[in-house]
Amino acid sequence: MFRVRVNKIESTRDLDGNLGKRIELLEEREVNPYVLRPQSDEAKMAQDIMQALQQQMPFLPQRTQLATPKIILFLTEQEYDSLGISFDVNQVYEVILENQAIRFTKV
Repeated sequence: MFRVRVNKIESTRDLDGNLGKRIELLEEREVNPYVLRPQSDEAKMAQDIMQALQQQMPFLPQRTQLATPKIILFLTEQEYDSLGISFDVNQVYEVILENQAIRFTKV
């Protein structure tokens, strides 16, 4: 079992020209911010200064993460409707893989 967050939903067409959706799901992981502490004193000072600047200037990005999709679904409108899930951007789902099936549960 793992958690995914809906990152992007786009309209698309399949090879036959049927309308559908491309749904991008990213894995949700909790990251302890203290694990990423730099080793040298200079690097620690630079990190502290950057955090202070980010707090004072909210337009600066809080953290940079490389997000790689865990699952990308390409579904026609009919397949999407028959799946019975209404995906929303930023919604989190638990994904269970068992007995040759994928099950999504809204968190």
